[in-house]
Amino acid sequence: MATVNRLSTFSTNQFGRRSFLAAAAGAIALGVAGGSRRLHAADSLFDISLAQWSLHKRFFAKEGDPLDFPKMAKQEFGINAVEYVNQFYFDHGKNADHFKELRKRADDVGVKGVLIMCDREGALGDPDEAARKKAVENHYKWVDAASILGCHCIRVNASSGGTYREQIVRAADGLRQLTEYGAKQKIGVIVENHGGLSSNGSWLAAVMREVNHPLCGTLPDFGNFRVGGKIQYDRYQGVNDLMPFALGVSAKSHDFDADGNEIHTDYRKMLEIVLSFGYRGYVGIEYEGSQLSEPDGIMATKKLLERVRAELT
Repeated sequence: MATVNRLSTFSTNQFGRRSFLAAAAGAIALGVAGGSRRLHAADSLFDISLAQWSLHKRFFAKEGDPLDFPKMAKQEFGINAVEYVNQFYFDHGKNADHFKELRKRADDVGVKGVLIMCDREGALGDPDEAARKKAVENHYKWVDAASILGCHCIRVNASSGGTYREQIVRAADGLRQLTEYGAKQKIGVIVENHGGLSSNGSWLAAVMREVNHPLCGTLPDFGNFRVGGKIQYDRYQGVNDLMPFALGVSAKSHDFDADGNEIHTDYRKMLEIVLSFGYRGYVGIEYEGSQLSEPDGIMATKKLLERVRAELT
C-alpha cells in the first residue's frame, strides 16, 4: 500500500512557528468560541468527548432517540461532552424548538455540546460558484443549531474539484463564506480530513492558510488519511500538518489488541503530537469498529485515552 510520509522533513523551526500559531488560535478560540481549547489543571491534559457517530448503528436502526444522546453519553459511558451528527437531526434542521429541547436534555444531565458534524449539504469547494454558494447556505441552519446547543463550532468537509491548486482556492472560498456567517454567532467552522484531497494533510493545511480566519480551523482525525485507492497519507504526519489549525481532535478507533491498544494507531505517539502544539481541548471518541459492539468499542477507546493521558501527565 502506497504511503505518503513527510514526517522526517519536520524541523525545530517549523515546530516553534506551528506551536506559536496553535497557541494564538487557542487564545482566540478561548475568547470567542466558547473555550474549546481552555487550559486544564496539570492532572488533565485534555477532556474526552463522545462523537455521536460512535453509535450510528444504534441510531440508524432507530433503537434510540437522538434527543437522548447526551443522557446516553453520561449514563452509559460517563462522558460529559458530546459531538452531534447532523444526519440524526436532518428533518429538524430549521426547527429551533427541536434543538432547544435537545439543549435542555443535555443541560439536565450536565452534558456540554462541543460541535456538530455536518454532511450531505453539498460541496463547499464546488467548481460551480452557484452550487458552492448553495452549499454554503445549506450549512447556515447547522451554525444556528450549534449556537442553540452551546457548541463552539460545526465540522464540515472541504470537497472540491479541479487541479490541486484550484481545489485549494475553491474550498477556501466556500469555507471563508461560511466562516463569516458563523462568526456573527461566534461559531467556528472546522474541517476534518475526510477523504480525497482533504486527507492530504499538506493540502488541507494550505486551505487553512488560504482562508486565513481565526474561526476556521481543522479537526484532525487519527484515521481518515486515505487519499484515494490504496494511497494513504501518513497519519502521524497528517495530524502534525493539521494541529496548528486544530479546534478539535477526533480519536478514531477500530480494533484493539489484548492489551487494549488500538492496532492501527499508536495513541501515545499520536497524542504526544497533539499535545506538543499546546492543544488542551476535547479529544473526541469516534469508534467505527466491527469486532466490538458500539458500547464496548466506546469504552475501550475511553480506557485507552485515559491510560495514555495518565502516562503523559
